[in-house]
Amino acid sequence: MPAHRSKSDKNDAAKQLRRDPYEVLSVARSSTDQEIKSAYRKLALKYHPDKNANDPQAADMFQEVTFSYNILSDPDKRRQYDTAGFEAVESESQDLELDLSSLGAVNTMFAALFSKLGVPIKTTVSATILEEALNGVVTSRPLLLGQPMVKKVEKQCAHFYSVSITEEEARSGFVCRVQSSDKSKFKLLYFDKVENGGLSLALQEDSAKTGKVTSAGMYFLGFPVYRLDQAAHSMATAKDPDMAFFKKLDGFQPCELTEIKAGTHVFAVYGDNFFKSASYTIEALCAAQFTEEKQNLRTVEAQILSKRVELSKFESEYREVLQQFTEMTSRYAQEMQAIDELLKQWSEIHASYTVAPPMKRSSSKNKNRSASKDTKEDGEVREKKSTTRERPKKKKWIRVPFENYRGPNSAKIGAADSS
Repeated sequence: MPAHRSKSDKNDAAKQLRRDPYEVLSVARSSTDQEIKSAYRKLALKYHPDKNANDPQAADMFQEVTFSYNILSDPDKRRQYDTAGFEAVESESQDLELDLSSLGAVNTMFAALFSKLGVPIKTTVSATILEEALNGVVTSRPLLLGQPMVKKVEKQCAHFYSVSITEEEARSGFVCRVQSSDKSKFKLLYFDKVENGGLSLALQEDSAKTGKVTSAGMYFLGFPVYRLDQAAHSMATAKDPDMAFFKKLDGFQPCELTEIKAGTHVFAVYGDNFFKSASYTIEALCAAQFTEEKQNLRTVEAQILSKRVELSKFESEYREVLQQFTEMTSRYAQEMQAIDELLKQWSEIHASYTVAPPMKRSSSKNKNRSASKDTKEDGEVREKKSTTRERPKKKKWIRVPFENYRGPNSAKIGAADSS
């Protein structure tokens, strides 16, 4: 009778059967982030559960593709894997991208609850939306340069926009921005046109809170423009508070595209809220009038990159000093305890130089009782005395017959009366 394998044995067997993430996504080890992202999206769309219902093999492939992408899409995990393989990657901390449109109401509710509690949950664009775009069955609304549009998109739905730019506008630079005043979650998408007339997702920017709004933008300015991935290292920073500071700029990565050519381009706003629709304002701009802003952007981004290098050096110095401080603090506590113990022994030795019998401890209870009794009696006596003294004396009235009273003016009054 074959013995049952433990859960750990099964996990070890599964780890041995893992394929190389580069092999799973069919990309080279020198592939760029954009090439890896494009390969993942094609395979994820191919094996998505919505398109392969009741197909366990497709479900396994979808999970393998997602697992591989989660390693190669993170710069740190990719570097760790390239150095030491799967052993250097914590599979338990892999963040999966959820398609909310494929979740039931209960699962969506739990996902919303965890997100509200601060647990980072990555969401992906609905496979239905991507498939409709790929088949060219979506309708695009014209978006004119410099004319913002205010709209509301339902959850897990998308609004498509087409923007036409000239050669001169393409050389000057192009920007597409979306913001939501009620802090809705959304995704800004950019699509490439494919041969069959359909649209393939090329770029994606998730909304992020900036002040009192949520916003996302794509900047095609002809030079490298960076973006900050807020979700980078979110799980690691939760374990180590200091890492939240030192890894803050690790998510500062260059965008995949720096410029677009003249012609018509398609963008989309995807509603990423869990339950409600997303209100937003979208605008497309030519960067010709933003010369100063472009220069300031390049200057500040260069400073951020320089600061990231400095931060990496500072981290090693900080860790070393922190370790020394921890050691000194521990020694301080030990030395304090040792000194207190020695002083206690010293006092006891001093006190041992005596032949007198030990002093009897008087009963503090009796003293307190007698003292309180005396105080009470004294208080009663004083109270009686003060009562006697403070009692007001009654006034005595002497009755004087009126007819016998002679005042100072009695003679005059009598004379007047007689007259």
